[in-house]
Amino acid sequence: MRDGVDLLKLLDPLVAAYIEVLAQLKRGGAAWVRIDEPALVQERNAEELAALRRVYRRLGEHTTRPKIALSTYFGHLGPAMGVVRDLPVEAVGLDFCRGRENLQLLKSCGGLGDKTLFAGLVDGRNIWSNDLHASLDLLDELTPLTTEVVVSTSCSLLHVPMGRAADETVDEEVRPWLAFAEDKIDELTVLSRGITGGRGAVANELETNRAARAARRASSRVTDEVIRQRVASFAKFDPRRVEGAGDRAATQRAELALPILPITTIGSFPQTPELRRARAAWRAGHLDDPDYDAILRAEIDHVLAVQEEIGLDVLVHGEPERDDMVRYFAERLTGFVVPDGGWVQSYGSRCVRPAILFGDVARRSPMTLDWTRYAQSRTSKPVKGMLTGPITMLRWSFVRDDQPDRDTADQLALALRDEFIDLQAAGSTIIQIDEPALREGLPLRKDERQEYLKWATRAFRLVTSAATSATQVHTHMCYAELDDIIIVLDELDVDVLSFEAARSDMASVDVLQSASYQGGVGPGVYDVHSPRVPEVAAFEGLLRRALESLGPDRLWINPDCGLKTRRYEQVLPALAHLVAAARSLRAELDNGATVPDAGIEAASTETPPGS
Repeated sequence: MRDGVDLLKLLDPLVAAYIEVLAQLKRGGAAWVRIDEPALVQERNAEELAALRRVYRRLGEHTTRPKIALSTYFGHLGPAMGVVRDLPVEAVGLDFCRGRENLQLLKSCGGLGDKTLFAGLVDGRNIWSNDLHASLDLLDELTPLTTEVVVSTSCSLLHVPMGRAADETVDEEVRPWLAFAEDKIDELTVLSRGITGGRGAVANELETNRAARAARRASSRVTDEVIRQRVASFAKFDPRRVEGAGDRAATQRAELALPILPITTIGSFPQTPELRRARAAWRAGHLDDPDYDAILRAEIDHVLAVQEEIGLDVLVHGEPERDDMVRYFAERLTGFVVPDGGWVQSYGSRCVRPAILFGDVARRSPMTLDWTRYAQSRTSKPVKGMLTGPITMLRWSFVRDDQPDRDTADQLALALRDEFIDLQAAGSTIIQIDEPALREGLPLRKDERQEYLKWATRAFRLVTSAATSATQVHTHMCYAELDDIIIVLDELDVDVLSFEAARSDMASVDVLQSASYQGGVGPGVYDVHSPRVPEVAAFEGLLRRALESLGPDRLWINPDCGLKTRRYEQVLPALAHLVAAARSLRAELDNGATVPDAGIEAASTETPPGS
């Protein structure tokens, strides 16, 4: 039962629809149909497994259907392996890249019998070339466990760039270590020839693959003993700030002297067409460094001026120098290559170009210091230093596969720690470390999450434990489901936490009521992924709800994310309305109200011209 609804009754109409679709595919000439069931790599209870049996029994008993290949990926099946083995389908797809345990699970249940195995041996989630020798060895073990093996990718190739790595602007040394979508198809062909014709049939390909992998292991750019010794020196260090949260809060109130309900933004401001053209001209060599820097300084001056005019309390420099929150830092760290191409879909129609993290990571020189210091010199209000966190750098890059992620996270953290120390020494009193990928990185299986959160939060603290009590540390998590990570919010040891709340109508704020975390909270009340400009009353309604849960001493006021994807004609009126709502609530609090009444409707919006 789920929310009082019988799961089988919920599934019955879906099954009927599937039966009809399968019949149509059969009539259209389809011999096979793949049905994706990646949810099976998560823990499934007895009711769900019973529903799985019933659903596929109904699908399987119909003769007017193509053959069914039930496909799973992103992990191993665990106890569901025995159930899947007995389903009336003709084939099962298993991921042997992120679900290496599937081999032993298959052996334990006696194999797949007369079913075909779609063996996911080529990683569809990352861009490293396949270890062809190891894959052929694995195929040798899989062959006795089923009647037929089909060599396959672990999942769809949607997650890797199209084309070939050789076609991209990738470092020549690194290029042979990579495999984009077309390269992976070639790897499938080699493995198929290897399993049918023997290793002699693909001897040249195997030797080329072996040499490339050996070169990768031997490269001094992959393994840097100085970096590794530094990480080892922190191995027994428990990175925590010296002062407790309460003592820090008192010090920061005195130092910063911010008003109640302080107003800020998350970091970026609109990236105008003019700014993008200037960056493209600079990268192409048509604009020299001094002229490009002058354009960036002028944009920072503009961003600071509009924030002061609108009435924000804590300012940002707008990040005009950054085209992407990960790539900007990756270009300035060792261990990364940043191809000009390599596009993959992020969400909707928006695409990104992930950096490639191939080796040990260290900071070459200060990355944000000059721009932050310039911005602070142009205003008397505090300007936030802005860093992308180690876990987001890890998760939003194509990350190396030759060492545990926790080791890579520690390297990233120490590089960012150096930047944090420099910002603090230069006078930054507020430093924000964005970690939207912290929750995103949670393992699918719940029994693996505690260990992940342990090393992920430690990596974050490796950066922030360098903070003095007067330095206010913020973190931002965008669209994170806080209830999944609520138990570790205290482990981040931050002073202010900001996150999305507008779309969820403050549901995340309600979650915080059961958390031990008692620091500042900035629930995002302006949905920056919409072109709509909320009215003052809409902002007031959301803020009153937040005040009910958090009280005035903890509440910060901010959008739910950065503003780079919006236009100034949308952003400026929205921020003006946000400030007006905050000032209205401040006036009520100044007049003695404990928590303003939350009775105002929060959904009224208007759309500006040109949206």
